[in-house]
Amino acid sequence: MKRVVEGSHAVSEAVRLCRVQVISAYPITPQTHIVELLSEFCSDGSLKAKFLRVESEHSAMAALIGAASAGARTFTATSSQGLALMHELLHWASGARLPIVMAEVNRALAPGWNIWTDQTDSLAQRDTGWIQLYCEDAQEALDTTIQAFRLAETVFLPVMVVLDAFFLSHTYEPVDIPEQADVDRFLPPFKPAFRLDTARPAAFNQLSPPNVYMEMRRDLQDAMEAAKDELDKIETAFQSVFGRRYGAVEAVHCDDADIILVTSGTMTSTCRLVVEKLRAQGERVGLLKMRLFRPFPYEMLKERVLWARKLAVVDRNFSVGASGIFAQEIRAALCNEPRRPLVFGYVAGLGGRDVTPDVLEEIYWTTKTTPSPESESSWVGLQQPAPAA
Repeated sequence: MKRVVEGSHAVSEAVRLCRVQVISAYPITPQTHIVELLSEFCSDGSLKAKFLRVESEHSAMAALIGAASAGARTFTATSSQGLALMHELLHWASGARLPIVMAEVNRALAPGWNIWTDQTDSLAQRDTGWIQLYCEDAQEALDTTIQAFRLAETVFLPVMVVLDAFFLSHTYEPVDIPEQADVDRFLPPFKPAFRLDTARPAAFNQLSPPNVYMEMRRDLQDAMEAAKDELDKIETAFQSVFGRRYGAVEAVHCDDADIILVTSGTMTSTCRLVVEKLRAQGERVGLLKMRLFRPFPYEMLKERVLWARKLAVVDRNFSVGASGIFAQEIRAALCNEPRRPLVFGYVAGLGGRDVTPDVLEEIYWTTKTTPSPESESSWVGLQQPAPAA
């Protein structure tokens, strides 16, 4: 059924269709619309779930850790400072191998106080053991949320579905909302291997001494690596039911490209138009969309970019003291390859600033005319020059 819905509500519809059993949430702009609609679904009976109103994002994750440990299918949503407040418990969720799904609406971290989009909040959690998937549009946000539950419950790891504030979360688009019977066919009820059960007493999250802790970390890594193949299988199954798939990465015109623009999130849609315009002018340019960030898709990346001359990685995020985070990861992925493209890093669109076609064209022409990167990251779209040293 095709409907025009807000990006946030596309996620809410997906959660309803997945028959989530426990939702725990604390409101924070710009994710609040997701859980507001879910609270309405719980109130009117269209979703038979327990909705827990808690006093903080830290408590929201703590509640879901308990519910997931008892075998419930669980969901929450957050942004920015709320995600930062959850940080401690993100480690607990992944270390306990709990298949919690969370929508994370990218929002800049304070100070200064800013409610607009910036990926630094989610990428600052990249070492917590959560799978991370970045969405381009509302249809992808809905579909990815449904896929996320099956992926989480297959590899027993939590999944973060990430979408841009306002450009996606508050924009209305036509979205194909699946039929309940089709989602039920794709996503069976959650059956955990272990759960809190008075009939089968067991110890959970107990002290882990040196003779077992390393093995637990290795198992966590093995599960994260397995998620790459499982995501591909899940997307194949999803495509057979719903006719859509996205891939961990998406390559557009990369086979013959000298320069490949690398993007994630909603700026990818703008970049598609820029790439087509440049190719119509005879430029050998491609686009690589990064959807999966954790686990990082090393081999898939290499297959699509190794034979280009240059990569222009456009980061809507920044690791202070280093560079844009996608650029960091891509440099690391390619560093041992004997033949590899030069990686140009660009930082753009922080705090919700527009990444326009003109900005992306400037990035392309700068990359083409610059022999080699002059710094780890070039800042594009600044309205004021940097202060003198």
